[in-house]
Amino acid sequence: MAGTAPAAVGAPLARVEGRDKVTGAARYAVEHEADDVAYAWIVQAAAARGRIARIDTARAAAAPGVLDVLTHENAPPLAKLDDPELYVLQDPEVHYRGQIVALVVADSLENAREAAAHVAVEIAPTPHSVILDADDPNAYVPEQANAGFPGAAEQGDPIDALAHAAVRVDRVYTTPAEHNNAMEPHASLARWDGDDLTVHDSNQGAATARDTLAQALDVDPEHVRVVNHHVGGGFGSKGTPRPQLVLAAVAARAVGRPVKLAITRQQMFAFVGYRTPTIQRVALGADADGRLVAIAHDATMQSSRTREFTEQTVVATRHMYAARNRRTRHRLVRLDVPTPSWMRAPGECPGMYALESAMDELAIAADLDPIELRIRNEPEHDPEKGIPFSSRNLVACLREGARRFGWDPETRDRTPGVRRDGPWLVGTGVAASTYPAYRSPATARVTREGDTYTMRIAATDLGTGARTALTQIAADALAVPVGDVTLELGDSALPKAGLAGGSMGTASWGTAIVLAARDLRAKGEHATEGFGDSSDDVANQEAYSRHAFGAQFCEVGVDPRTGVVRVRRHLGVFAAGRIINPRTARSQFLGGMTMGIGMALMEEGIMDLNLGDFVNHDLAQYHVPAHADILDLEAAWVDEEDPHLNPMGSKGIGEIGITGAAAAIANAVHHACGVRVRDLPIRLDRVLGALTLS
Repeated sequence: MAGTAPAAVGAPLARVEGRDKVTGAARYAVEHEADDVAYAWIVQAAAARGRIARIDTARAAAAPGVLDVLTHENAPPLAKLDDPELYVLQDPEVHYRGQIVALVVADSLENAREAAAHVAVEIAPTPHSVILDADDPNAYVPEQANAGFPGAAEQGDPIDALAHAAVRVDRVYTTPAEHNNAMEPHASLARWDGDDLTVHDSNQGAATARDTLAQALDVDPEHVRVVNHHVGGGFGSKGTPRPQLVLAAVAARAVGRPVKLAITRQQMFAFVGYRTPTIQRVALGADADGRLVAIAHDATMQSSRTREFTEQTVVATRHMYAARNRRTRHRLVRLDVPTPSWMRAPGECPGMYALESAMDELAIAADLDPIELRIRNEPEHDPEKGIPFSSRNLVACLREGARRFGWDPETRDRTPGVRRDGPWLVGTGVAASTYPAYRSPATARVTREGDTYTMRIAATDLGTGARTALTQIAADALAVPVGDVTLELGDSALPKAGLAGGSMGTASWGTAIVLAARDLRAKGEHATEGFGDSSDDVANQEAYSRHAFGAQFCEVGVDPRTGVVRVRRHLGVFAAGRIINPRTARSQFLGGMTMGIGMALMEEGIMDLNLGDFVNHDLAQYHVPAHADILDLEAAWVDEEDPHLNPMGSKGIGEIGITGAAAAIANAVHHACGVRVRDLPIRLDRVLGALTLS
């Protein structure tokens, strides 16, 4: 075994699977081949709430090529799980418009789709409620938010402190429903071989999908295998299994043939999860020098009738800035809507928009530069937990970003609406970013054959570059050239690993890989296998508050004639531990920032009160940024040494790029034209309407 090799971690290695992807050799879920394959098509409910009174499948069943039509009347029984969305086709209740009420299986996709149109579903409707209202009398404070955070937390007396603060702001900010739209829709190919089930599925964790599917079908997990070698994006929506996974397996058993089921783009707006709309009230109080004495952040969100899901919207506020008196609280309203779920930086993303917008308004009220305000409120330790940060370089990001962006607090004119470039009003804004540095337990196995090494782990590469980064980590840990290492992932049959989510994939899987490599090397030069299990390492880590931080700077142009907003340039500077691969890291930062631009200016699920459904449920009407919308986008980072994280010293980078981005844009819009848009997205009518009124 080689003793040393050129360092792989830190090198801008090109993606190891890049050639397979650009040549089409990489296969995604339903691109895998199967003999005698059948195709399934979903039928959805056309009412927001009610009960199926009659369902007639005779005409559909008689259509050409149809093999079976499954409904609640004939579908095989499933076990109830924590997620009611997976208890599919089990009863006649309709909980939201777009819910799955039938499945048609045929010998071709065209025949399945045609037959599905002939399934007649009569629903006895009942009154529905689908609009989020902060004054809803049924709103309540849940015990826990997503990831196990307390639903509410309070320290000191924030109300009294706010009342006596020298400077204060008290504002309401709203964000709309936002929808996951990965390039590869949710899709599954299921095949039974006797009692053994194999599913190629687009998901963020093969082992999690395997265990959930086995539980739903009431079969031994040893008889279920889930494969996800390549995944075309997920953003959180594929973090937990979605109904198509269960349906594909059920349908394949029913017709005795492999079944492919890929949901449509429009169906992705119904049952795969979305970011809940939020109504957030942020109150900040400071002394005459701009030092915070009180923070109050309340967020009202929605969930479905069937499941309580509370996005952790106010949690980032608990550790961002120093203040003796603090209150953060989630409030939930249950409506006749699909259940919200994870979407890139759930909680931190909308929460930081509100907090960082309020910080900008406080800076104006205190007559301070917004960077200086944030620096003055830098905490010495985690304000809520009272424990030290493992590392915290927000101030370094603010200062480095200001240098790169050309932001001079001494010379910058803070007066809105004074800078012009032709017809455009030009302004700049800044906001902070943050995201937790998580890890979950994982296992890995490495084998040696001569001078080559194979590392196996049931990790998932969503297209983020995980396959490449983990190969680099393995090469460094083994002290061999990166070309001598092959990584196998994306299969529940491999050593168990957790989800690609919460920006914890590389940290979690990398720890297990390093431990496996160390085990092999400790056994001596003739050893052929090593195993790593990070469970103890994760469980016994020291008590530190672990987070990545960053600063986002934005320059916008606002056309006062039309209200159009253009992001002219956008810079993000981040402190995210050791960067494993600068090339893929930059891609991840830019991806998050791009989604932040979409959040600020475009993305908005529009709910029809009468239909009880999102009316803009396709990419023709639900707008996301295109190439022409992204002009000068730059991501950078500061060097950060943090010995309290993991063997690599890395923090997650997949989600921090979106946190704070929308606030930086909103703050820049206000600086450009004097209009404070507190309700996202910053549509031209909202800007123009305010300019007209002023």
